[in-house]
Amino acid sequence: MRIDVTNLSKIIRGSVIRDNISIHFESGHIYGIIGKNGSGKTMLLRAISCLIVPSSCVVYVDGKALGTEISFPPEIGILIEKPEFLGHLSGFENLKMLSEIKGSISDANIAEYMNYFDLDPEEKKPVRKYSQGMKQKLGIIQAIMENQKLLVLDEPFNALDEKSVTLFRELLIEYKKQETLIILTSHNKADIESLCDHTYQIQSGQIIAE
Repeated sequence: MRIDVTNLSKIIRGSVIRDNISIHFESGHIYGIIGKNGSGKTMLLRAISCLIVPSSCVVYVDGKALGTEISFPPEIGILIEKPEFLGHLSGFENLKMLSEIKGSISDANIAEYMNYFDLDPEEKKPVRKYSQGMKQKLGIIQAIMENQKLLVLDEPFNALDEKSVTLFRELLIEYKKQETLIILTSHNKADIESLCDHTYQIQSGQIIAE
């Protein structure tokens, strides 16, 4: 898979928020996007995921334009900002509902991912009583549990305990070996240095360094 972002701009109430960002990504690599809060990292991820409509931009996925030739990138897993779930349901029940959209994985697959991140699939506690770290784990699982070939991850290590950070890093490296395309942001320099083949720095809505 190859993604090409050409001349991404976003204008809000007459002000240019992101200005003419052009960048490309290819399968089998992990890309890190770094920058201060408000620099444009999340806006870029939303454009790639087709969650926003840029003011002037074309995002191509394997040569097909998002929003015209295809609606969303195929086989995409997304974790952007804080994950939200149905608070009255358990973690397993939330993941089960999401899995039924495509019907591509079994209950056993869901339980396997939950156990990997030390979440008990038999636990009946509703998600509204989960800690932020537990919700973050659920967010990660929903993004990866269907073996998506494109992962777009915004600060995926936020609120994770040290063991979970290590486990998830190992998992991402394995996905990279399987030719998954991974794009992530992180405030943690160690996350970027240990994982990413390519790193792009965004400042004031522009890529200033690679």
